[in-house]
Amino acid sequence: MAPLESRRQFIIKLGSLATLSALAAPAMALAPSEIRFAYAAITWGGDDLQAIKDVSEVGFRGIQLRSNLLKSFGDKPKAIAEILKQHGLRFVALSGGGPSGTDYSEEEVIATQVKHSNFLRAAGGLYLQMTDSSRPKDRKPALEDFKKLGRVLTEAGRRASDMGISLAYHNHMGSLGQSPDEVDQVMERSDPRYVKLLLDVAHYAQGGGDPSGAILKYRERLLFLHIKDVESLAAGAAGEESQSYRFVELGRGRVDLKAVFAALKQIKFRGWAVVELDSVPDKSRTPKESAIISKKYLEEKLGMKI
Repeated sequence: MAPLESRRQFIIKLGSLATLSALAAPAMALAPSEIRFAYAAITWGGDDLQAIKDVSEVGFRGIQLRSNLLKSFGDKPKAIAEILKQHGLRFVALSGGGPSGTDYSEEEVIATQVKHSNFLRAAGGLYLQMTDSSRPKDRKPALEDFKKLGRVLTEAGRRASDMGISLAYHNHMGSLGQSPDEVDQVMERSDPRYVKLLLDVAHYAQGGGDPSGAILKYRERLLFLHIKDVESLAAGAAGEESQSYRFVELGRGRVDLKAVFAALKQIKFRGWAVVELDSVPDKSRTPKESAIISKKYLEEKLGMKI
């Protein structure tokens, strides 16, 4: 048996070697965020085929389409899948709408989302977006409003999950999930197994929140994002008498997009980010030209790869 002093010297030597090894090794850097960028067809106002063509030509890898698509392709999802394949685009998400008003039928809303999920699966899509326009107009939202929406989201999400489709709630101005605390309520009242979050960074900022903080807070439920910008409007500006804000191309508003992508890098987000612009703010531009502006901002100002 070795003397006690020898053992101590041996342990000290091991500790010294370990310390030297740690000092010599390079520091472990955070892995870069592996973000894939898509673009939303909403800017084209329902002309989905033109949107698909333009989004592909601009260079995005995926697209988000709206449920109006089912009017033309509801019974032929394989056809839209083939069109997207020809243009090299992934069907990232379908905007599925959601409950409207406060006295909506839960069963009817769920049935509509089941229909959307079936279409998505057949067309090779990934995610179903749900939002709501059920915010009360004559009172503040009550706990029962959030409970009801939570039940609908959970059941729609469960049925979508059975078909291999992931469902996400889209925070939105004018919805129950307008302010940060209301987004919290929606998330708390829905089952995290079936209801994820589609974080719209501009709507969240307009609702009074910090999008980068929301990314950190909901890192476990963040399914994908809407990358978007918003500017404040003076009263009566640009014909927007009743609107105090307007969505604009990336880099032209007040959303701290650098902080957004820093937060995504911090959580090592690997997934889809859909660039969205509801309508072209300057009517002299086309939707495609607006998409090019946002792409250039992402690439030239933020160093992203589209």
